[in-house]
Amino acid sequence: MIRFLHWNFLFFLVLSVCAGEEKLPVFSSAKELIGIKSKKITWKKDAAEMVLITTKIQEDADTRYINIVRSNSPKSNAFFMDTHEVTVGQFKHFLKLSGYQTNLEINWNEVYDYSPTDKHPMILVNWHDATAYAKWAEKRLPTEAEWEYAARGGLVSKRFPWGNDVTFSRDYANHDGTFGKDTWDKTTAPVGSFIPNGFGLYDVTGNVWEWCQDWYSSDHSSRVFRGGSWGNNTNLLRITDRVNAAPTTRSKYGGFRCMLELN
Repeated sequence: MIRFLHWNFLFFLVLSVCAGEEKLPVFSSAKELIGIKSKKITWKKDAAEMVLITTKIQEDADTRYINIVRSNSPKSNAFFMDTHEVTVGQFKHFLKLSGYQTNLEINWNEVYDYSPTDKHPMILVNWHDATAYAKWAEKRLPTEAEWEYAARGGLVSKRFPWGNDVTFSRDYANHDGTFGKDTWDKTTAPVGSFIPNGFGLYDVTGNVWEWCQDWYSSDHSSRVFRGGSWGNNTNLLRITDRVNAAPTTRSKYGGFRCMLELN
């Protein structure tokens, strides 16, 4: 009887492990995505996992939220977004295959000081580098409205992707200091190290600021960063927070993720 229970346990353990190794459908064209039922895919060009975001506006949301989504929403009512920030490994792959030349040579020693493996988010990339990567991958940077909608994960009128209680921040974000799940003090964390938001997106706050497509203001002198970083306290992890940076800025606190609009 004991032997039977032992093998029965092993059988279900194997099943659970296999179930965890989710094999996602692979796509290489936006046209292939129209009408698909899968809410998670792998994008062939850069092997990025992406999740479907539907842009249904919840009418009980605060006025600012409704306005930002309505005024800058994507052409379609849904889009796919990278579940993770673009990694060091993905960016190196892009440089190798595309032949893209940055305007200034990337200091890889500094990259590895703060993002030491291929699984960490790529840093020290300016807006032009991020845009070039997105174009090569046949995607684009999200607008602020798209980023904010996705970052909320379906929550309405909340300060953070997990709600309003700041004590949960260490479960969802790598930010200044350490506690609980956040064991990274002076570096980024490998992407996907924390709990995802309601849409299945990881690290939408903390880890690295993420470039958005938009100009910060009408003078067209700077672009937008959203999301906060590993060096910020919780005040800058709020979903609505935004900072400006010249498009040529390279920061150890800055990275990006891409999205794909459905035509």
